[in-house]
Amino acid sequence: MEKENKQIQKNDLEERLFNFAVNVLKYLRTIKSTEETKVIKFQLTKSSTSAGANFEEAQGCSTRADFSSKISISLKEMRESNYWIRILHTLDLGDKSLSLSLVNESEELKKILGAISSKISKSLKKN
Repeated sequence: MEKENKQIQKNDLEERLFNFAVNVLKYLRTIKSTEETKVIKFQLTKSSTSAGANFEEAQGCSTRADFSSKISISLKEMRESNYWIRILHTLDLGDKSLSLSLVNESEELKKILGAISSKISKSLKKN
């Protein structure tokens, strides 16, 4: 039963990361492209999609160390995504309610990925 619950949680996180990336892309479509926003939109596109992609890759890792590395990258990318979204939100660019929702979701995803990263790092140090 515990293994089944972990599988459901993993699938939920996969889905949340996927939806986060899709919602970021939709949000970016609401922002007018200027010299400033082009750079931020490009960076945010890369980081938001990479967070989920690295988590997906982690699911196929053959070693705990490789899994830890991919989760760590996913966390770093989510931190970067949160940074760019907060900038756009603070500047009142694009759909304000969507940007607020993305700020909140990225904060939650950072916490979840951080907890996974911390737990796996501790278990690697024990071995």
